[in-house]
Amino acid sequence: MKVVISENKEVLGTRASAFSAKLIHETISQKGAANIVLATGSSQFEMLESLIKEDINWSLVTCFHLDEYIGLPMTHRASFRKYLKERFVDKVQPGAFYFINGEVDPLVECQRLGDLIARHPIDLAFVGIGENAHLAFNDPPADFETEEAFLEVVLDEDCRNQQFGEGWFEKPEEVPQRAISMSVKQILKAKNIVCSVPDSRKATAVKAVIEGPVTANVPASILQQHKNTAIFLDNQSSALLSTKQGVYEK
Repeated sequence: MKVVISENKEVLGTRASAFSAKLIHETISQKGAANIVLATGSSQFEMLESLIKEDINWSLVTCFHLDEYIGLPMTHRASFRKYLKERFVDKVQPGAFYFINGEVDPLVECQRLGDLIARHPIDLAFVGIGENAHLAFNDPPADFETEEAFLEVVLDEDCRNQQFGEGWFEKPEEVPQRAISMSVKQILKAKNIVCSVPDSRKATAVKAVIEGPVTANVPASILQQHKNTAIFLDNQSSALLSTKQGVYEK
């Protein structure tokens, strides 16, 4: 695990996107195309803003995304499909983008996405870390064993409070209780993982993920077991780490 600490989230975003662009370029050079997974949420704002400015032939890139609420229309401001369409897809026009549709039968949608991603081995997965240390919408205790690529999950109270706190919903009770999420094992199948985590509200989770034991109660701690993971932090999200040298590896 590589950890990169920047002075603020703007620099974090620039560094994460430059690092990722290099990986995408290398993959396209080697394979002629690249398959990636994109994350959403406020933690990805700066990284995505920088990534769309990188000189990448996006027509050669196939994209998936991590998770989506069940029952939330794409027109809702909290929809992750809306988020990615407006912030990424409409701007770079990737070769293909496979959205998660939370408005259809979840079991059928999970099967559809599982079949698709089985045909597109992931070269690079972008992820974040939740305030409860979730990975995608795999809340604690996360299922580290399922072989399903996508699954229906129930969101815990901490997760739903985070979504409300970030301003995506007017009232806490408006946050959906269920979602479709990429599984932990599927995320770990990515050749490379880039994890962007700014802000002080993530500091406790970051410390547990990087310096604590690997446990289902800290879902993103499983990233310790992925040799090609790079975690990008700012001074606030890294504030509780016992080691802060700017760049270090674990």
